[in-house]
Amino acid sequence: MFILSEDSQRTQGRDAQSSNIMAGKAVAESVRTTLGPRGMDKMLVDSGGDVVITNDGATILNEMDIEHPAAQMIVEVADSQEEEVGDGTTTAAVIAGNLLGEAEDLIEQDVHPTTIVEGYHQAAEIALDAIAEQVNEADVDDEILRQVAESSMTGKGTGGLTAESLAETVVEAVRHVNTDEGVKRDNVTVHTQIGASSNATELVPGIIVDEEPVHDAMPNAVEDASIAILDVELGVRTGDVDAEYAIDSIDQLNAAIDAEESELDNYAETVADSGADVVFTTEDVDDRVATALANEDILVFEGLGDSDARKVASATGATRVGVLEDLEADDFGAADRIAAETVGDDDLAFVEGGAAAETVTVFVRGGTEHVVDELERAIGDALDVVATALESGEVVPGAGATEIAIADKIREEAAGIEGRKQLAVTAFADALDVVPRTLAANTGWDPIDALVDLRAAHESEGRAGLVTDGDEVTIDDPFEHGVVDPADVKREAVESATEAATMIVRIDDVIAAE
Repeated sequence: MFILSEDSQRTQGRDAQSSNIMAGKAVAESVRTTLGPRGMDKMLVDSGGDVVITNDGATILNEMDIEHPAAQMIVEVADSQEEEVGDGTTTAAVIAGNLLGEAEDLIEQDVHPTTIVEGYHQAAEIALDAIAEQVNEADVDDEILRQVAESSMTGKGTGGLTAESLAETVVEAVRHVNTDEGVKRDNVTVHTQIGASSNATELVPGIIVDEEPVHDAMPNAVEDASIAILDVELGVRTGDVDAEYAIDSIDQLNAAIDAEESELDNYAETVADSGADVVFTTEDVDDRVATALANEDILVFEGLGDSDARKVASATGATRVGVLEDLEADDFGAADRIAAETVGDDDLAFVEGGAAAETVTVFVRGGTEHVVDELERAIGDALDVVATALESGEVVPGAGATEIAIADKIREEAAGIEGRKQLAVTAFADALDVVPRTLAANTGWDPIDALVDLRAAHESEGRAGLVTDGDEVTIDDPFEHGVVDPADVKREAVESATEAATMIVRIDDVIAAE
């Protein structure tokens, strides 16, 4: 009896487990060398020849052409980490890969996958308790937030800027959108622009859109602006059906021209009479209307994409209007200043202050596309972790110190666990050692010697990490050197890595259709 198609391929038992575990480990290994301040970059070239150079784990995994379903689960770990807390993607992926490696060894020792899964979940609960014990008791102030941002960006591509100088911009941006209801992370945007040194990166109190005025005679800047956003074409209306009109005399031609001119004049008059100083429209503006509005010193931008129109509306408080005759003062947004500027080869509209000041933009500059792309990723991660730290109010030591503390607590608790599950719990602790071992390897230290020294320092001092300061690498308290991470980044890494590893370990049958 044939249940499956003849073209189907089925892998069962130990072969299926080995295949899945091998795939997961291979993906994790591909990003391992990017971990830490001395991590290396990866160059990814797609089939079209486009190049991405980065050490961001989520970006690397998403750019790779991964087909194996188990390997895809590791990619999902990084994606989940990125979505929830914005950083720690490489850590999460590497831990997941090493949990799989430890599980493979246990399976070879005839430990049942269910036992491994139960042990891993119990170890993860112990790990979460250990993270809570590592939380810094001090209040999360601007100095700690700056350290969180700097720790996140150290080792990433930041062009000619130092992580320290960028951290100040990041903290200022997040503080700007911190309200009684929490941090409105979506109100911080990052806008990249090629054509200047990365030192020109700045914080703009408002938003930036890639648009230019529709007429050269329009003002380049408007102060204390009243802003209208239209979904209206300011031009001669045309029908949806192709049609031709026969004109038999010059009088009929003049009448048609007069009607067209009257329609355009009415558009310009309606906008001018509304009291709007600046108009953004998602449709086109006829040249004659643009000229008339320029004569009224009204600044107009046409052809906005829907996302830009929504961004301007959200930032300024304007209401989008679909019928010009419905335009009223109540629909207007407000901004202290709107300016049209040419930056590099592009024309940009800066919407600053007033209602727009509730949204801020990190205006990222760089000499090449690769520089601004990597800088954008670094700043985006830093914004996420600072927002996370500010909302939770909890930070833990970085530099591998938290992983050392977690592993130590898990081994201590494992002694009280009966049966083979104790082996899985201990294996979980061994898997966490990959973080300090990798940090050591990436700094040029011997991983085994560094791990032994870190454990000894943790036992004697209570907190020890592999701290990198310039060319010097020491074992010390990360808090003393400002190397800190949000506690939620560590929690999410442990939880997502555990979920992915246990899901893969439980698979003993793979059925693939051709």
